[in-house]
Amino acid sequence: MRTIAVISQKGGAGKSTLAVHLAVAAHLGGHRCAIVDLDPQATARKWGDKRQADGPEVVGDHAERLPQLVDAARSNGADLLVIDTAPNADRASLTAARAADLILIPCRPAAFDLEAIEATRDLAVIAKKPAWVVLSSAPVRSAIVEEARRGLEASGAQVAPQTIHQRVAYSYAVIDGRSASEYEPEGKAAEEVAALFRWASQQVGLPTGGKSRRKAKV
Repeated sequence: MRTIAVISQKGGAGKSTLAVHLAVAAHLGGHRCAIVDLDPQATARKWGDKRQADGPEVVGDHAERLPQLVDAARSNGADLLVIDTAPNADRASLTAARAADLILIPCRPAAFDLEAIEATRDLAVIAKKPAWVVLSSAPVRSAIVEEARRGLEASGAQVAPQTIHQRVAYSYAVIDGRSASEYEPEGKAAEEVAALFRWASQQVGLPTGGKSRRKAKV
């Protein structure tokens, strides 16, 4: 089983959006996938409550129980576990970082957001896990995106090659528990998510072809 933790101390960075879209991409690809929502706001869990499809399962719990949840997911045959965290660089986020094979740090290409990711990058260093920044909620066709990328890379950050842009499909899809890939399969948002999932799968060694479309239990 592979584990991806989505962590950022900045609220509104798009953590839950990224988490549920990666999980659905895994599910649609035939993988058994589950989401653990550690955020008290329970955004991912509420999305899961509205979802009509048979996966991925979403479980909300406290960070203290994360090791047990990881073990349960592995025992139940999950291929991928995605951890959605609260907007804090605290002990709970560190627990998630240590459980992960890969840390993704969503970040809007704006000055305050770029400054705020330093604490999350420090967590990754402490946890000794690979971390990549994913530029999210980015304006379409704007020079600020590449400027942000260059600035992050100049500071030593690793930046994912894919960018998640501001697209209405992301907002509309989650209203009834879907992803942009299900809401508008041929749309730009679906293309972005698919590309990011393929890249993330390569980072953690997740096979391209899934084993089963059965729902992974946590």
